[in-house]
Amino acid sequence: MAGTSNRGFASMNRDKQREIASKGGRAAHQKGTAHEFSSDEAREAGRKGGQAVSRNREHMAAIGRKGGMESGARARKSNPEDGGQGNEMGQEPQNMGGNPGHDQGNTGGQSMGNNNPM
Repeated sequence: MAGTSNRGFASMNRDKQREIASKGGRAAHQKGTAHEFSSDEAREAGRKGGQAVSRNREHMAAIGRKGGMESGARARKSNPEDGGQGNEMGQEPQNMGGNPGHDQGNTGGQSMGNNNPM
């Protein structure tokens, strides 16, 4: 059995790993050696993480699609008579699906948004 072992932290089940890690965290706090982020450190870490994630345009597009779908689902749930499209004043329904940034009425083949590829 090459490559398998019953020894070490990685071979333990997740609950046992969590229990041990939790004890270590509590001990570090009691000892005073645990690192606690200041507001500035947390802000900087979040900014760096956001920059790293936003470099992946496919991932960001997927996030946007998911948000749009959630938003549309809320709208449909709040007004089930018209499927969440339009309103009592007879407003035209919005483009709620398909390709984000592309209006159904746009026949020129160009995006309505910023065409700058970064």
